[in-house]
Amino acid sequence: MMLVVMKTDASVSETDDVIQKIESLGLKPQASRNADHAVISIVGSNENIELSHIQAMPGVAQIIPSADPFTLVTLKHKPERTIVNAGDVPIGGEEFVVMAGPCAVESHEQAMSTAKMVHEAGARILRGGAFKPRSSPYSFQGLGEDALKILLAAKRETGLPIVTEVITPELVPVVSEYADILQIGSRNMQNYFLLEAAGKANKPILLKRGMMSTIEELLLAAEYVLANGNNQVILCERGIRTFEKATRNTLDISAVPVLKHSCHLPVIVDPSHATGRREYIPAAAKAAVAAGADGILVEVHPSPEHALSDGIQSLSFGEFKTMMDEIRRIAAAVGRRVGTADR
Repeated sequence: MMLVVMKTDASVSETDDVIQKIESLGLKPQASRNADHAVISIVGSNENIELSHIQAMPGVAQIIPSADPFTLVTLKHKPERTIVNAGDVPIGGEEFVVMAGPCAVESHEQAMSTAKMVHEAGARILRGGAFKPRSSPYSFQGLGEDALKILLAAKRETGLPIVTEVITPELVPVVSEYADILQIGSRNMQNYFLLEAAGKANKPILLKRGMMSTIEELLLAAEYVLANGNNQVILCERGIRTFEKATRNTLDISAVPVLKHSCHLPVIVDPSHATGRREYIPAAAKAAVAAGADGILVEVHPSPEHALSDGIQSLSFGEFKTMMDEIRRIAAAVGRRVGTADR
């Protein structure tokens, strides 16, 4: 991979000429601009392409080979932080954004009551599972499109944008009709057909780290989405599988500063899947705030003991309200703010 760095006084037409030349070689250019100059990332295999004549074009300062296996997600390509907008909610800015709701939509009443409560407590985005890939074929698999319709009704009632999981490339258009953010789950992080479809969707993507994936592999998965034209990507650390059995997964909280140092995309944490136990979720959520995450994705249910999916890692209404009060104090200490019902 290569980076074409334009001169500080390069004109727009000179930059456009370089982009057209790269395209004529069968490669995919993606341009960005910082305060001083434009940078053009060359996406695709360029091992056998002669690039010296690009170096000689007007306005080109230098061509830099990238040592990273990814280009578009890096701060070299885009030094300023990406802000992902879900409706009127910016993710990656000053606000620490809380996304909350049921693991799976079970009924209109369950989803609506949860949506109203999390909104009143300060959540800014409503989460809810419609299509549920489960380890067991006998577990509840979700209500499908009926659940999407229920989530849409909850959005209309509360104003909360929706994040929900999409599990196959064929479902991307369907889910896009209802959701504001398309979630790609841990099991699908390396489903490259799905990543490509997400890259072509005109929706923000929430990309969860695979349960046995490295940080580099997560960034490469994000690169797939960006390389297909969609730079509205949120990365999610949700815990990785280790030898430890005290929690469902091991929350890699160090992934937050590593990702923030490596790339320009927003980073959030899922303390529900990371810990797998509701009593540990508030502490993990507070750690996410302190580590510099841009938000959390947390499961909430009106009656966790009766939940059809992951009740053991879902907060009750009272527990969620208490957690929100606690993370507000942590957020204030690190110069962030947490939403309230009116914002």
